Amino acid sequence: MLAAELIRRQGIDVCCLTFTTPFFGAEKAQAAAKQLNLPLAIEDITEKHLTMLKAPRYGYGKNMNPCIDCHILMLQEAGRKMVETGADFILTGEVLGQRPMSQGKQSLHVVAKNSGFPDYVLRPLSAKLLEPIKAEREGKVDRLRLLSISGRGRKEQIQMAADFGIKDYAPPAGGCLLTDSIFTKRLRDLFAHQPDHDIHDLDLLKYGRHFRANDQGKIIVGRNNADNEKLLGLATDDDLSGDRAGRRARRFVREQSFQKHQPTDSELDGRRHPRCVGSGQRLSGRAYVRRRSV
Repeated sequence: MLAAELIRRQGIDVCCLTFTTPFFGAEKAQAAAKQLNLPLAIEDITEKHLTMLKAPRYGYGKNMNPCIDCHILMLQEAGRKMVETGADFILTGEVLGQRPMSQGKQSLHVVAKNSGFPDYVLRPLSAKLLEPIKAEREGKVDRLRLLSISGRGRKEQIQMAADFGIKDYAPPAGGCLLTDSIFTKRLRDLFAHQPDHDIHDLDLLKYGRHFRANDQGKIIVGRNNADNEKLLGLATDDDLSGDRAGRRARRFVREQSFQKHQPTDSELDGRRHPRCVGSGQRLSGRAYVRRRSV
């Protein structure tokens, strides 16, 4: 938001672009564009992102987040859009040193270089700490009106937002779903046991508790009614859901060696729900069994 507004105040037309995959959506970008009254284009890059995710050139972060390769992919797509629309440059809201893996000086250089548009990527918030790009050298952007913010603090950005009259903005977040340890554990399991997965399988990873039954399928148990409704909405003809799946799930959980509590007959018939290890959560009376077609 800040980078876009900073450039717009130089009298330059700004068109926003955001991307979607099963691991991150466009909601924040939509809210920001609406508040700034800027046009927004949304592109789904799921197929390309999944290909990159399975073998990122620059590796993963703490979990399964390929931040550098992801940024390269997004700038490649932004560059293509720039060429299509006749824009003069690409701008991002990155801040030098704000994120250890993807926003160090070397990482920013690597990302711009590998995008194929190294002389067209402008980071307005840290531009004075970086080499000028073509648009700056040609005078299309006034470098003197750009900034030199760096580091992980956000006091300067908060003050800028107040000066620009921006009141509603998302708080700093840890990243997309690929930075979540529980989600990435499920994703690795999916990649290992189901190489023919599709988008539907990825969406299922977001809900319930997951139990790998065997190489032919897994059991997903809703934590609450909201989970149940999501799972039932994602069910296909190849899946078991509802009471039948619930009975199978309860039988499977009872047999697991890590089960802290041995359920009684009354718990297993659906009148009560057995507790799961250490979670403090009760198993839902309804479950979902994901089966591979054979």
